Amino acid sequence: QLEFITPFQLYFNPDLIFRKFQIWRLITNFLFFGPLGFSFFFNMIFLYRYCRMLEEGSFRGRTADFVFMFLFGGFLMTLFGLFASLFFLGQAFTIMLVYVWSRRNPYIRMNFFGLLNFQAPFLPWVLMGFSLLLGNSIIIDLLGIAVGHIYYFLEDVFPNQPGGKKLLLTPSFLKMVFDTPEEDPNYNPLPEDRPEHQRRDHDQNEQQHPQ
Repeated sequence: QLEFITPFQLYFNPDLIFRKFQIWRLITNFLFFGPLGFSFFFNMIFLYRYCRMLEEGSFRGRTADFVFMFLFGGFLMTLFGLFASLFFLGQAFTIMLVYVWSRRNPYIRMNFFGLLNFQAPFLPWVLMGFSLLLGNSIIIDLLGIAVGHIYYFLEDVFPNQPGGKKLLLTPSFLKMVFDTPEEDPNYNPLPEDRPEHQRRDHDQNEQQHPQ
């Protein structure tokens, strides 16, 4: 917004990425949501809201799986962007998060600007219709819905089908970086670190210094 950099330095351009080695464009095209305005704040609110609800909901305690969803979705969108001449994919990423959340919370009732009442799974389509009313192309929204559905199907639907199995396996290095290590069942804490010892010390202090 302050024109330190321009959108021309950020947009997705396969030719500049692979021939000029401007690798940053693989990431920066997800980070630009247009100039400050209604559409920008609309995207920011939805990105924050549904990213947070996913992280605190179905991905609680599974940070590595959450990051892997980001990488998987970004990878598929980038592949599509190679053939569809799309310049910025941030809005598609937002719609993907909304789609995954909506399918995992199918019975929540939604209200859109006090005008529409519907079940959560219809939310991505309502947002796409709203984007169409604003005069935006719906290709980005459709891409987000498609990638979100692929992730949801592979993660939540296919493994529960007869003969199905989990295909999206989070790499171990992501779990090593993002997930807290499990406690070693063979670990024997020092006597002073054991809960019963700490509780006994607390009781003794209470007896010596009653309030």
